Amino acid sequence: MPKALSDQDVAEFRDRLCDAAEHLFAEQGPEAVTMRQLAQVLGVSAMTPYRYFKDKDATLAAVRARGFNRHAEALERAYAKAREAGGDAFNTVGYAYVRFAFENPEAYKLMFDITQPNEADYPELMAAAERSRATMTRHLQDLVDAGQLKADKDLVGHLYWAAIHGPIMLQFSGKLAPPYAAERLIGELVAIINAHFFPTGTANEA
Repeated sequence: MPKALSDQDVAEFRDRLCDAAEHLFAEQGPEAVTMRQLAQVLGVSAMTPYRYFKDKDATLAAVRARGFNRHAEALERAYAKAREAGGDAFNTVGYAYVRFAFENPEAYKLMFDITQPNEADYPELMAAAERSRATMTRHLQDLVDAGQLKADKDLVGHLYWAAIHGPIMLQFSGKLAPPYAAERLIGELVAIINAHFFPTGTANEA
């Protein structure tokens, strides 16, 4: 009979499972992430992972939720730091986004993998993804409130998101070659969007 587990035991093993799933996904793709393979990696019985997650999809949903929460935390810290210092929240949040992606490539790739199951089936994942998205428009709301942005902040936020995310994924997939690194493409794309919505440069001063 399995021993009773404390909340801390459960949380710690769930984290270990998520770590293993994240690494397997990054190294071998989604097909490599099976409950049996996770059990082998962790040196436990084949049935042990099922004590923590219903199946593979539930495991990967938890990994994605963890990634989105970490992403949101990184952007929230950047926003708060910039606001406290009276600095540039607009660019600081953007830099934080890019930095998170390149410092956490395994998590980032899995967060946006196109093979993931229906997000609506996993409330924890939905909440984490929404939190992450919210961090990408908070600083734009500041510009709306200051009268510096007249456009739909959600549309503008999605344009910046696409300009940042596209080059990152192209670089992760090995499709970019010097001198067209992701950072350069992001800089050029963001400059074009800035020029359209902030012709006087107010975005950089917010």
